[in-house]
Amino acid sequence: MSPNEWLYLILGIVVVDYVIDQVLDFLNLKHSKTAVPDKLKELYNEEEYARAQEYQKAKSRFGFLTSAFSTVLTIAVLSLGGFGWLDGFLRDYITDPILLSLGFFGVLFVLSDIINTPFSYYSTFVIEERFGFNKTTLKTFLMDKLKGYLLTIIVGGLLGYALLYIVHQLGEYFWLYALGLVSVFMLVMNLFYTSLILPLFNKLKPLEEGELKEKIMEYAKGVSFPLDNIFVIDGSKRSTKANAFFSGMGRKKKIVLYDTLIEKHSHEELVAVLAHEVGHFKKKHIVLSLILSVVQMAITFYVLSLFVFSENLSVALGGSEMAIHLNFIAFGLLYTPISRLTGLLMNALSRKNEFEADAFAVTTYSAQPLMEALKKLSVSTLSNLTPHPAYVFAHYSHPPLLQRLNAMEELSKGS
Repeated sequence: MSPNEWLYLILGIVVVDYVIDQVLDFLNLKHSKTAVPDKLKELYNEEEYARAQEYQKAKSRFGFLTSAFSTVLTIAVLSLGGFGWLDGFLRDYITDPILLSLGFFGVLFVLSDIINTPFSYYSTFVIEERFGFNKTTLKTFLMDKLKGYLLTIIVGGLLGYALLYIVHQLGEYFWLYALGLVSVFMLVMNLFYTSLILPLFNKLKPLEEGELKEKIMEYAKGVSFPLDNIFVIDGSKRSTKANAFFSGMGRKKKIVLYDTLIEKHSHEELVAVLAHEVGHFKKKHIVLSLILSVVQMAITFYVLSLFVFSENLSVALGGSEMAIHLNFIAFGLLYTPISRLTGLLMNALSRKNEFEADAFAVTTYSAQPLMEALKKLSVSTLSNLTPHPAYVFAHYSHPPLLQRLNAMEELSKGS
């Protein structure tokens, strides 16, 4: 294909992807106006439900704006050869090809962050603040930015240099070695994220001795789940929203509970939430997800190897000669349809895993406290109780609340 043909194809993918997302967002926003299902009417009175709908509407309108801005900017930069211009500008100052690529991505990162910061600020300090969720101070917001920059420079810089070195030195078979490098990196992050990265942004402390810890340990012993790493994270530092997650494998596994989760739920509900997380471990969802991520990465790197040395792709983005970093950008855009397809499959698997983890919690503990916990979480986050099925299929990694409740009720009746 000629450079112009590549450019037209890339622009077409950008436009089609934008249209698909806007149609899905519109369908979801329209569907959210549906009346509350009878089974969920106990969650909201009329005024509270109207507030939840207003929150969904505010987020959707903001999403429409940010998506339109991002798409128009992308089309403009591509059409005017902006990426090629930046490549040419940096070539006057940097001769080493690897450092040139790192400098190119570094400039793009800074420019992207400058452009996105006002949107991020508005989302946090206007929308989330308006609906009572925001607890982030301006100091925390700025410190998060600074820490993010440092992590990007140190971790991203080292990983990026290693990947670029492999590409330049090994040619078309680089993807095998790059896959090995990224796989090791993913494993290390899975094992040590809560120990090395998370403490840079949040405080983690062991769960205090008391009734809650005793109930958790009693449950863990009952399902033969060795557990001695239960932590509480200061999620209230940034938001009133609550969560819990499982991290690590083997002896490095940890259960992390948000302090906001502990504040809003009974001990029985918290044990039920933990039982759900244990279910993910017992059903080997974490290991399976890691394996599938590696497979997905293998496909991505292999397809990348078919494009990364194309001179026509670099010229399509405005470059004067072949540049690895320009082809990375072009590939990222060309790969969008495949990425969307694999995303659909991963989301479908994730929803299946959530049903299985719910079922594990129901059979090893109890259905009612988990159902109550999910209801409270839905209310406290003003979540969409009636998402459009197409939007769920495309974007949801967790099943909608009503589907989870129905599945647990059926399982309880069966038992």
